[in-house]
Amino acid sequence: MPVTLVWVTGSPAAGKSTACALLRSRGELAVDADWEGYNHWFDRASGQVVTGPPYPVPPGWLDRYAWKISPPQVAALAAASRGRTTFLFGSVENEVEVWDHFDLVICLVIDDQTLRDRLRDRTNNHFGKHPEELAAALRWNPGNEAAYRGFGAVIIDGTRPPEEVASAVLAAAGTAGAI
Repeated sequence: MPVTLVWVTGSPAAGKSTACALLRSRGELAVDADWEGYNHWFDRASGQVVTGPPYPVPPGWLDRYAWKISPPQVAALAAASRGRTTFLFGSVENEVEVWDHFDLVICLVIDDQTLRDRLRDRTNNHFGKHPEELAAALRWNPGNEAAYRGFGAVIIDGTRPPEEVASAVLAAAGTAGAI
């Protein structure tokens, strides 16, 4: 059975947005959930969407608010993807709610030093630059590889050059564009 919807995840700064842009440049259908309206901040207490979260986030903010994906939007993308491989890139707290839509899960992994360096140096996203966000990203990072291996995900070394990461994502999905 052909792979139609692929979830590509990983820690902040693992290379998801870069790989997404590279796949698009190769003519693949690739969606960045963070930037294309699939993901939102939710208040864990009320369940309400938070628009315009504070920056930088105050201490404790990430304990109260969760970055989540919209299950109805993922379902719609899955329905629209039949017949063509589609890559959805992101990292969210509630991904288990949408896993049944994916034919394949890929996790990009990086070490803590790479995570620190990339968060410090990146210019396309401010998340992770504030100490509270950096601490959270470093808390989330160590368990990613083991957890996703346990779920049967394909693990890709996100410290490799971006073109190699994009090619590895395509190869894992078995698409013709892999090199």
